[in-house]
Amino acid sequence: MSFAGISLISDGKAAIGQSIDVATASGYHLLVVNGYSRINATTPNGMKILSLAFMVGGHRWCIWFYPNGDRGSADSISLFLHLIDENVAEVLKVQYEFSFIDELQYQDSAFIRARKPDIFSSSKPSWGYKSFTKRDVLEKSKHLKDDCFTIRCDLSIATTIDLFIKVPPSGIQQDISDLFLSKEGTDVRFMVSGEKFAAHRCVLAARSAVFKTELFGPMKESTVASVIDVEDMEAKVFSALLEFIYTDTLPDMEIDMGEEEGGAQEALFLQHLLAAADRQQLRWQKVMAMGDLDSQATRWCPSVVEDIIAELSLNDD
Repeated sequence: MSFAGISLISDGKAAIGQSIDVATASGYHLLVVNGYSRINATTPNGMKILSLAFMVGGHRWCIWFYPNGDRGSADSISLFLHLIDENVAEVLKVQYEFSFIDELQYQDSAFIRARKPDIFSSSKPSWGYKSFTKRDVLEKSKHLKDDCFTIRCDLSIATTIDLFIKVPPSGIQQDISDLFLSKEGTDVRFMVSGEKFAAHRCVLAARSAVFKTELFGPMKESTVASVIDVEDMEAKVFSALLEFIYTDTLPDMEIDMGEEEGGAQEALFLQHLLAAADRQQLRWQKVMAMGDLDSQATRWCPSVVEDIIAELSLNDD
């Protein structure tokens, strides 16, 4: 957001300060209220004090400040953003927010642009808050210091393009999957049935409480420079386990046998895989909820899936 100037209201007098013209479609203006007690005592309900005019996106704006609230809001402070320009050819879709100067979370451009825009026009030039804050709340807050506080008004004029921009879906799962495939940056190695596997400590620890204890707990020192032996597990089962940890999906089975014998082998593999997951305290119910286990495991061996799921559910309870 570009700085569009500052207005100072002191002792109930009209604002002074500096106005800056901002050519871009977004900017912010500061309203400094000095001598709040006197202003509050001398300004009746329904009376407003105007900021300096400032320019954002080719249009002139100002802030309407009601120290004792707009009509019907006598216990509050009211704030409105006002479009000064008359006879505006097209309506303006404006995303705006008022905040105290130290409320940084409301001043981020992404937060402003995520707000639903209001429609400013010559017939409806003002939008805002009749009750921006209660006066008694302000008077007890950290925002009022030495009888002074500062309001920041951020605004962004939304174009047609802005309104239809879609935020792309998160790619973190794909990024972690790519990390798994590339093996880049691996920092821990396992030996399983004579086969070595490389992985990332942080990923394993984030997904498994057992790995977290083994890799970052009291046993950490013994795993830093050595290869960790994994006993009582087949290499293909451990490989499938790693694939699920990194990708949240179950691997495809490649068993070249007859239908009956292949089905039995798939069922046995699935049981070993689920046992390995239980050993590492992985939450396979998450996969079930996503439908992956139902769809992929049923493809493997429909006859045993329900019994396995029931057994895991009982163990999890």
